[in-house]
Amino acid sequence: MGGGLRLISMAVPFICLTLFAGVVFAGDDAKGSSTASPPKAEKRPLEETMHGVKIVDDYRWLEDGTSPETQKWVAEEMAYTRGVLDPLPGRDAIHKRLTELLSIGSLTQPQIGGKYYFYTRRDGMQNQPVLYVREGVDGKDRVLVDANQLAADGTIALDWYQASENGKYLAYGTSPSGSEMSTLHIIETKTGAALPDTIERTRACSIAWMLDNSGFYYTRYPKRGDVREGQEMYNRHVFYHDLGTDPETDTKVFGEGRDPEDWPGVNLDNDGRFLLITVAEGWTKSELFLKDLKKDTPPTRITTGKNFLYSASVYNGRIYIVTNEDAPRYRVFVAEVGNYERDDWQEIIPQTGSVLQGVGVWGGKLFAQYEQNATSQLKIFNIDGTMIKELTLPALGTVFGSEGKWDRDEIFYGFLSFTVPPTVYRYDLKSGATSQWAKVDAPAIDPAAYEVNQEWYHSKDGTRVPMFIVGKKGLKKDGRNPTLLTAYGGFNVSMTPSFSRTAYLWMEHGGVYAVANLRGGAEFGEDWHRAGMLGNKQNVFDDMIAAAEHLIAEKYTDKDHLAIQGGSNGGLLMGAMITQRPDLFRAVVCQVPLLDMLRYQNFQIAKLWIPEYGSADNPEQFKWLYAYSPYHHVKAGTEYPAILFMTADTDTRVDPMHAKKMAAEMQDEAKNGSSRTRPILLRIESKAGHGAGKPVTKQIEEGTDVYSFLFWQLGVR
Repeated sequence: MGGGLRLISMAVPFICLTLFAGVVFAGDDAKGSSTASPPKAEKRPLEETMHGVKIVDDYRWLEDGTSPETQKWVAEEMAYTRGVLDPLPGRDAIHKRLTELLSIGSLTQPQIGGKYYFYTRRDGMQNQPVLYVREGVDGKDRVLVDANQLAADGTIALDWYQASENGKYLAYGTSPSGSEMSTLHIIETKTGAALPDTIERTRACSIAWMLDNSGFYYTRYPKRGDVREGQEMYNRHVFYHDLGTDPETDTKVFGEGRDPEDWPGVNLDNDGRFLLITVAEGWTKSELFLKDLKKDTPPTRITTGKNFLYSASVYNGRIYIVTNEDAPRYRVFVAEVGNYERDDWQEIIPQTGSVLQGVGVWGGKLFAQYEQNATSQLKIFNIDGTMIKELTLPALGTVFGSEGKWDRDEIFYGFLSFTVPPTVYRYDLKSGATSQWAKVDAPAIDPAAYEVNQEWYHSKDGTRVPMFIVGKKGLKKDGRNPTLLTAYGGFNVSMTPSFSRTAYLWMEHGGVYAVANLRGGAEFGEDWHRAGMLGNKQNVFDDMIAAAEHLIAEKYTDKDHLAIQGGSNGGLLMGAMITQRPDLFRAVVCQVPLLDMLRYQNFQIAKLWIPEYGSADNPEQFKWLYAYSPYHHVKAGTEYPAILFMTADTDTRVDPMHAKKMAAEMQDEAKNGSSRTRPILLRIESKAGHGAGKPVTKQIEEGTDVYSFLFWQLGVR
């Protein structure tokens, strides 16, 4: 899912969908094979009773993506989609401009390892970011890992990397076709030589290097056959690997006998004696364990088993704990190693009106990132919690990452906003000076031509919700501006200002770009999150409807010039908008969506999301899931917006079956199901997953389809 962040690094194994010969996917050459109307998916009613309610599923057979009949239908769908999209006027100009915009590169803040600084940067038409190493803060960059050399089509991605403490070695993961199921590799920084150590099944791997570079603690998944079928997607455990040894002999340190959906991560303290294990148990609960490596005793639980979130760092024999325990906007405690009695924890940074996102213990200080009204703040505290200063940021925007070390007097952080490209800054803890370390150049756009406003509106129950609205300066509110509204609303993920390259194409043509901060996210703390999860999910949909109505009431647009776009959990949001308010939007782009909420938990890694959504296996939870499940609320004869369903054949988070079944049902039931002017389309990307690691060339092709569709439907020239 979802994307991100506290959320979306959930690791899963790659599931290969066999592609039969002759199947045409989006991006392949499907021109010349178009059909005048969508293919008719055979109805095969499958009736079952769930908690006393009769459920009929006409398209259960489309859940099997490997069957020849599903593949045949998909090929026909792709031919129809290409037949609608390819002839649209302006596609060449859109493709050209998107190529220019997506040539604006990307950048991450550096990771420090001894005298080395490791960071990624993508320039121009490189499909994947390149991992560079710099010796000394002002030294020359050297390419260490270039994933672009691993596949001609750019479909092998660099997923993650972690340097050893002194930077001698670097571990990194790569995966093919957006699968995200990484293979771990080790490289020697000085020489660039690859070590023989290779470990499979290490998606979103958490690594803690021993201080002497002899090995590391890490997380991995079981191989097929070691657990019952389907469970290899779960059972993420902690192992220890000695360099130069067979990974199959690695010692399992943590996870045996625990819930298969537990999701552990690891960190070492500054002395290399204590291993901290943080275990996520859904999106409202985590636990902390500490293992004394010197005594080699089993990990001891630090937390109390309560339904709260905890993260921590261990420094000089003390544990610095960030938690929302009885504080939905988070606070910081300190505890002594060896004394884990909850009553002995000492609060050093209390909860404030802003939401505390996290704390780094760097250079003997506490570096804290906050969020206030969906924009970032950075504050520095002494180790006892007394505040030193708040850093001045360039604008209202987002700190997208920060990095430091226990014993270093420098901190790096990345910043961006709607009109500020990614930029990395270096803060000197001794002098208090901030300097620019690196930035992304964006000569293809003029950010000064645009303005950002944050407006508040009231949802159905009276809750005040903020929304960012971006457009050209001097935009006239004539009630007819083409407007694209996006949101997410779930999994504790904040929709803060981002530098969207493709949004500039929209705004250059007079479009308004709006981002709503719905309940379910993290913008206002855990209360805001819980107000949009489980039985409260309808609040998210009400917030989105109210956002659209606000844009219309304030004369930004009208329902004939309003489009919405969202993916993953945001794709579920799009599905709810389609079925709950089909009259409110002209066009919908629904990407990698969840749509059948009665069966979602049976596919890929979706059991991990039960704490957020609930499960139809539970009678009470079935009621609220069935009440909004988009697949079960398509009404025959209703005119719906023009819809572009988008998914990918190797998505290992949200199964493509959701988009397939929904498209088949809507093409059969909707009044405009066979319309060529207000169509319902399905686009399936080949050799791509949920979105992570997608090469730039595929992003351009995808964006060309999306904006050709939106320009056409909203009358943008």
